[in-house]
Amino acid sequence: MESQELARRVARLIWEKKGIDPVIMDLRQLTSITDFFVICSVDSDPQARAIMDHLEEQLSGEAVRPWHVEGSIGSKWLLLDFVDVVVHIFRPEARNFYGLERLWGDAPMEELTDQTFSQQGS
Repeated sequence: MESQELARRVARLIWEKKGIDPVIMDLRQLTSITDFFVICSVDSDPQARAIMDHLEEQLSGEAVRPWHVEGSIGSKWLLLDFVDVVVHIFRPEARNFYGLERLWGDAPMEELTDQTFSQQGS
């Protein structure tokens, strides 16, 4: 799966589990560490677990598995590294503190809404 397609797929899966304020950041012109960040916030540990499990379940069925996972339920930040796409699942206070959207402010960013996915034909 091409990296931009994977980033969009991950964003849709996050949206399905009600991830808050999901964004896709295109880092291809800024760094070689990854092509995209997909970032979202969650309100609770069970929601973080639901998103993480949903990503792993759905993507493993498409032969896509994370190369590395960091954090654990109860931490304020989970990271799933799919090499070309890195997924960040934050509690709101951690997302604000680390400020990835500010740090990588030169990256083109797509903020995703319910309308984004309904236009794609859910």
